[in-house]
Amino acid sequence: MKLLTPLQAGALELSNRVLMAPLTRCRADAEHNPTPIMAEYYAQRAGSGLIIAEATMVQEGNSAFWMEPGIYSEAQVRGWQAVTKAVHARGGRIVLQLWHGGRACHPLLNGGAQPVAPSALAITGEEVHTPEGKKPYVVPRELRDDEIPGIVDGFRRAASNARAAGFDGVEIHGANGYLLDAFLRDGSNQRSGPYGGPLKNRARLMFEVVDAAAEVWGADRVGLRISPLNSFNAMRDSDPVALTAHVAREAAARGLAYLHVMRSDLYGLQQGDVLTTARANFAGTLVGNIGYTGEEAERDIVAGRIDAVAFGVPFLANPDLPARIAAGAPLNAPHPETFYTPGAAGYTDYPALAAA
Repeated sequence: MKLLTPLQAGALELSNRVLMAPLTRCRADAEHNPTPIMAEYYAQRAGSGLIIAEATMVQEGNSAFWMEPGIYSEAQVRGWQAVTKAVHARGGRIVLQLWHGGRACHPLLNGGAQPVAPSALAITGEEVHTPEGKKPYVVPRELRDDEIPGIVDGFRRAASNARAAGFDGVEIHGANGYLLDAFLRDGSNQRSGPYGGPLKNRARLMFEVVDAAAEVWGADRVGLRISPLNSFNAMRDSDPVALTAHVAREAAARGLAYLHVMRSDLYGLQQGDVLTTARANFAGTLVGNIGYTGEEAERDIVAGRIDAVAFGVPFLANPDLPARIAAGAPLNAPHPETFYTPGAAGYTDYPALAAA
């Protein structure tokens, strides 16, 4: 299977094209430090061509999941060093997804601080997990233009910390309604000035962040994830295909290691073919995501539509997913009730093929 053949993604040498998508699992501690069980979890999945580690806070005070990890303190760097050491010991490759929650953050998770966003528009139709149970999202504060360099610098420092932690590169989280995506899409960005209005302006912050990470790593060790169609976190754009084309061209111009595209809407509300547009405008490594089987991934890679697939839930429940695909073996069923709960249950206790 071509899905199981090596791939060069920028400077990243991948053993196969079965990538592990970033999956928030809420197993960090209360100070957002990576924990020993996280090292075990990621090491179990080192057979992936590339592990894209979960969304990780670039700055303190921007929690959106309560127990998600960060990369802004020395203790967090040490915690991640244990993770990368464990993955590398098993021959794996791992990059860290750098993330700012933006308007998805909540005061109860951040010492009462109001979240920030491109515009003062709250996420509607969803609730956030907090220490006091599920709560509605609050109206965020609109970031001033003069505050934005501080956001970019936070990503730059986080990229440097990721390097110190032993990662092989970084992925910039520009998807799912978090800060960079909220600036990018016109349903959430209603500001004027250099970061609002035309698409070029709305994409400005995303690529300032990409460029900051590239200053640390080199562009060929930086990936970018986008979700032009996904309506999660009350997101929408008036022209997702044009948005995809613009982002793909900018990513190509910079020579990024890969472009990671969520091809559909998790809620099925918005439709469109963004992968064809991404492929037409990005000649580098194109990674598809959402709803792939091994068979469909193989067909699309052979056809040249994409170069690799990032599997999410299948990798969550199947630590040896590439081996299962190679053997045509059945997959473990996931247990959604344990996706975000503490401890080993539903995290490190899914059996590998030999033990299944």
